[in-house]
Amino acid sequence: MVIVMFGVTGAGKTRIGTALAQALGWGFVDADDFHGEDNLAKLKQGIPLDHADRWPWLARLRDVIRQCLGQRQDAVLACSALRHAYRQYLRVGPEVVFMYLRAEVQVLEERLKRRTGHFMNPGLLTSQLDTLEEPMDDILAVDAERSPAEIVDFIRKALNL
Repeated sequence: MVIVMFGVTGAGKTRIGTALAQALGWGFVDADDFHGEDNLAKLKQGIPLDHADRWPWLARLRDVIRQCLGQRQDAVLACSALRHAYRQYLRVGPEVVFMYLRAEVQVLEERLKRRTGHFMNPGLLTSQLDTLEEPMDDILAVDAERSPAEIVDFIRKALNL
């Protein structure tokens, strides 16, 4: 199984994804590690990525997901996956499960003010919120304002893990 933790910047994808992977004894993959240099330069400068920027990155992530499934390695992937089309593209099979980390804008803004050492320009939150297509299907939404331990417990119970 591959669990994709998704949401906008500041939602806690990496923090929760890492905690979940550790709790399950699974591998953890951070989608940020798969951005090309051009994308990283844009993000550092506060320039939003467009769809053309995202597709090569998504293709690399899709390959990672396929590799995990092909090798029968369970993993948690932290990835923004802001649009429905992106999530559909990454859903290479029924073993790919999405968890949406949802938080209020004020909470996200406060988290980004406290964040240090991250390449993502906090000014891009508005762009990400504009791009986000909240899930309208069977994707489970998780209140990202809860503690990491509570979220991990919630996900484990929801997925019977």
